[in-house]
Amino acid sequence: MSITERIEKFRQSYVNTKPQISCERAKIYTDSYRETEGEPMCIRSAKAYLAACEKLPVTIFDDEIIVGTAGEFKRTGILTPEFSWKWVDKEMDKFSTRGQDPYEMTDEQREFTRKEIFPYWKGKSLEELYLKRLPEDTAKILIDTGVLDNDSKWRQAVGEVTPDYEDILLPKGYQKIKEEALDKIEELDIAIPENIEKIEFYKSQVIICDGIMTFAKRYSDLAYEMAQKEINEKRKAELIKIGDICKKVPAYPPESFHEAIQFIWFVQVGGIICENPLSLNPGRFDQYMYPYYEKDIKEGKLDKDGALELIEALWIKYSEWVWTISENTAGYFAGYNQFQNLTVGGRKRDGSDATNDLTYLCLQATKDVKTHQPGLSVRIHPGAPDDFVMAVCDLVAAGTGFPAIHNDTCGTQMMLQNGLTPEDARDWNNCGCVVPHFRKVGEWTATVNINFVAALEYAINQGKARMTGEQMGLEEKPVTQFTSYEEVEEAFYKQFKNLIRHSVIGSTIAQQVHTEVVPRPYLSVCVDGCFEKGKDLSKGGAKYNVGPVLTGIGLGVVANCLAV
Repeated sequence: MSITERIEKFRQSYVNTKPQISCERAKIYTDSYRETEGEPMCIRSAKAYLAACEKLPVTIFDDEIIVGTAGEFKRTGILTPEFSWKWVDKEMDKFSTRGQDPYEMTDEQREFTRKEIFPYWKGKSLEELYLKRLPEDTAKILIDTGVLDNDSKWRQAVGEVTPDYEDILLPKGYQKIKEEALDKIEELDIAIPENIEKIEFYKSQVIICDGIMTFAKRYSDLAYEMAQKEINEKRKAELIKIGDICKKVPAYPPESFHEAIQFIWFVQVGGIICENPLSLNPGRFDQYMYPYYEKDIKEGKLDKDGALELIEALWIKYSEWVWTISENTAGYFAGYNQFQNLTVGGRKRDGSDATNDLTYLCLQATKDVKTHQPGLSVRIHPGAPDDFVMAVCDLVAAGTGFPAIHNDTCGTQMMLQNGLTPEDARDWNNCGCVVPHFRKVGEWTATVNINFVAALEYAINQGKARMTGEQMGLEEKPVTQFTSYEEVEEAFYKQFKNLIRHSVIGSTIAQQVHTEVVPRPYLSVCVDGCFEKGKDLSKGGAKYNVGPVLTGIGLGVVANCLAV
């Protein structure tokens, strides 16, 4: 198997196309929020998504076989002013020239956003409401200091979700989910106070389902329209097939491998439109996609080369969309990295080996396209086939930086410690960088980065930052007055405890404001537990809820400094 001419064309386009900012999503969302003042926030969010699905430009680029984008460009970066706009206003004049992860943006776009978008959101965004509630002493050490960092949780959406393709999305399709939500609304008596919020939640689910189905139908209509004008018979047939597929999915369950891939890409694009999220993970692709692959292979509708081309086309789509972030955040998450972690290998829920033909095709696809997404992870357990281990080594030797290799037993144990059942724990996938995760979990993983070295710096510098001389930590006596190692260690832990305290304060306030300002009706459809509880994902609707997780930076440096 070798990379096809089509995929190489896509790959070169991805490599040579500069990321561009689209204002379309921001305009549509702003107009929608203006029209829905006073309505429940989950309904407003859902209606804004529906409006975007109705009005965003739809484009099928040359030779595409997997379609859908969040804007008018191949490598589109969107603006989400309901989360934050001030950093955009401050930085967008230098978007194209900034040192890390630049974006192309025109003067006309900048003028438009400052005149038509930002004024509405003044005082309403997640960022502004969060900063208003943050205690002054916490803000001093947390906001844009590099000592503590959680700005990806209040200048951006949380992300960190794995859609439940196995049990919810692929088996049901969005039309059935909509019907089930309508049934729930009929069952609940609004005269009972606790039902009011549940009814609002289910109404938001109905609107979300209408949105994604509308979006797909527009692509179906466009494909049919393009087919009528296409003179190349092969491409005409492809466009008709795209039209047929988008007419069916994601409204209804897929029946073929191509349909299933288009389904999961529509889900991914929907998440991008809603939140521009970090770590919207495809999860265990080789497991939930295998039944469609196996069926098509047995029926002679697909061969390995055809499957590989579809997978590689999907890999390119994962890489094309651009996570729009501040310069500060880009310093932590460089390389336009959306951290869409896709996991293969490992064990099945019953403990048997999960490796299959798709596992190997995913490794081959990453080796062929050499893109930065998806973030490919592999799970290795003691009974992993030798051929799989060698295929992993072969990909490592190719120098792509993939796959990330994870100890399957450790991942399962971590899930058990988080309260998952043994079957669910064995079904884990990676989230973002390296976090063992599960598709029925609501989680804030990398909630705040804590600079461990800062605690030591403050311990031996009277609580002051050496670069600025500013009092950032707790007051401490001069280092010349320490008389033993134990005193240094005690001072370190005192400062470290203070950093953790402010991290917790900043994180819990962020979680509270999220529930009030930016609920997650779209991703609530995708995560098990939310529908059963009638509760938004941001409010703990998932079957399992974990976190927020504090992440340490500079542990090795501190360990070396304190070693005796």
